[in-house]
Amino acid sequence: MDHFPMPGRRPHMPGYGIAQSPTGQLDFAWAEHRLTNSHGYWRATVRPDHRPHVMPVWAVWLDGAVWFSTAVGSRKGRNLLIEPRCSITTEDPREPVVVDGEARAVVDPALLERFLRASNDKYDVAYEIDFLDPARNHTFRVEPDTVIALTEAEFSTSPTRWSRVEH
Repeated sequence: MDHFPMPGRRPHMPGYGIAQSPTGQLDFAWAEHRLTNSHGYWRATVRPDHRPHVMPVWAVWLDGAVWFSTAVGSRKGRNLLIEPRCSITTEDPREPVVVDGEARAVVDPALLERFLRASNDKYDVAYEIDFLDPARNHTFRVEPDTVIALTEAEFSTSPTRWSRVEH
């Protein structure tokens, strides 16, 4: 299901020989498949002193967003509470999908339960709902503002960018 109001277009990649025609662009279902099936993800945040912080994280693609949890005292959680803008990528650099958006804390018990079920199913674990207790763990939902995807095999024709707003 396409969660973006506009079709994909070429990302700005000067000097890389990227085709300007839309031929070969990916559709959003391709990106969603990778967001759903990536085992791990890389999540980038910004520290209070503006240095980057990148860490691996388990996550799920659910309802058009990337969801993950982290301990209350973790660097990534503290960073996101100060500066919610972040990037999350799938783990495969040959077929990457990069999501840029704002992390929003989730505390609604029904939404936490939905995320927990999806995460338990994906990772074949059996965490109980107390694992996501907001006093112990932050749960974040990152709805994409922008998604960029490409394939190494079709590097000159596949790069595609989806955005919620025209830039």
